[in-house]
Amino acid sequence: MVSRVLIPSLNINHVKFPRNNEAQTNSFGKVFFPKITAGVSSFVVAAMAVESATKTSSALSRFWREVQGSKNWESLVEPLHPLLRQEIIRYGEFVAACYKAFDLDSTSKRYLHCKYGKDRMLKQVGMENCGYTITKYIYATPDVNIPIRNDASTGRWIGYVDESVVKRLGRRDLLITFRGTVTNQEWVANFRSSLTPARLDPHNLRPEVKVESGFLSLYTSDEPKSKFGLKSCRQQLLSEVWRLINKHKGEELSITLAGHSMGSALSLLLAYDISELGFSKPYQTPITVFSFGGPRVGNLSFKQRCEELGIKVLRIVNVNDPITKLPGMFLNEEFRVWGGRIHELPWISCSCYICSCWG
Repeated sequence: MVSRVLIPSLNINHVKFPRNNEAQTNSFGKVFFPKITAGVSSFVVAAMAVESATKTSSALSRFWREVQGSKNWESLVEPLHPLLRQEIIRYGEFVAACYKAFDLDSTSKRYLHCKYGKDRMLKQVGMENCGYTITKYIYATPDVNIPIRNDASTGRWIGYVDESVVKRLGRRDLLITFRGTVTNQEWVANFRSSLTPARLDPHNLRPEVKVESGFLSLYTSDEPKSKFGLKSCRQQLLSEVWRLINKHKGEELSITLAGHSMGSALSLLLAYDISELGFSKPYQTPITVFSFGGPRVGNLSFKQRCEELGIKVLRIVNVNDPITKLPGMFLNEEFRVWGGRIHELPWISCSCYICSCWG
């Protein structure tokens, strides 16, 4: 088996792992090492985390900035460093929790919402000892209506904000987690792939910075006519992130965003948004995105601006997953030569990423 790693320079390197530790993957494209029976996977992963906590907490508390990408994961991806592997799996479990807790039973009172209250959710999905507490649920409203269906374009539970309550990480971690595409409206929104200026900073609109219109709509659409007067996903997130930053001012903080598929796109949009608005500046708070099977989000100017702002993005994908190549799935990542001329392609993926291929 060969794991292929693409670092920021876009040079491809190959990493070989022992045959007796053959890696596995699933639709998340997440780095998932020895295969575990599905029925006990969550329990075993949790048990492994508890057993190794004492050994790894000291190292992680010293090197958490490097693991979060402060040096662009230099020397950590080839071969994959145990601490980075541990954190990829740990954040992947938080993303998986979104799917476990999402209610898809159309007869349920909680249909398209979380099955559990904030105080019980992590316990119900087998993560009660994770060291985090959920502070807010996040909802998003797809700005899409499908005439042939009765589903209204109402707010769906899309993820949650939580914060670490233990010090073993070496800092307090503010974690925002998003699920991927589930509903029909979300799928339609995903395929609205035209580029549109992000214009998230009212003081500097940067019209050259463009993102996929479907993701931007999902991020910014609100639902004022609902009985809850639901604010946009963006407003909910900015309010909660700013509240937590101020609540813990003076503490060493990190802001981590983790999402799968569509959730990866929302993670990157939020990372760009809070960076552009200067949320992280007062205390130089690092912002890291763990993108699991994420699609392309913006153009070259968007990528360059994210790098200027210091946003760190670790993109974990399965090379056979078509979603990670959308939009423009038949084109290369950045440039292609046609007829002797170099043409810039509109869609760019951000930063360093780990790709998996099995053979």
